[in-house]
Amino acid sequence: MRTVTLESIRVRYGETDQMGHAYYANYLYWFEQARGAWCRDRGFTYNQLEGMGYLLPVVEVHARYKGEIRYDDLITVKVSMPEIKRAAMRFEYQIVDGDGRLLTEGYTWHVLMGSERKAISIPPEVREMLDRDPDAFETVTD
Repeated sequence: MRTVTLESIRVRYGETDQMGHAYYANYLYWFEQARGAWCRDRGFTYNQLEGMGYLLPVVEVHARYKGEIRYDDLITVKVSMPEIKRAAMRFEYQIVDGDGRLLTEGYTWHVLMGSERKAISIPPEVREMLDRDPDAFETVTD
């Protein structure tokens, strides 16, 4: 079963700093974009999860910058979910360039919350969505 989703991103001028490098905070937006792609790859969206009454806030984030990303670079964010606990999950990210060179690596931890905005155990219907084989589901495009 394929566990990694790939999200291609073209670095926009507004995502760079005065030195022409990608501004560090934008990596979190790219992580978020890749997480959304990971969900859509498994046949659901964040909106659908929220419509079911669940929230998935980020409670921890880490990024390690290993290479330079500049304006107009085409990067790929590789995202996977290697760990799921009772009420939490961890996404891992690798940002690579066109040659496959690792530029950034990181992770985010998320806690599943219910309508009372408190952590809850991941219910079976959500766990099933997280465990889906993306090759067995049609990617959501809307």
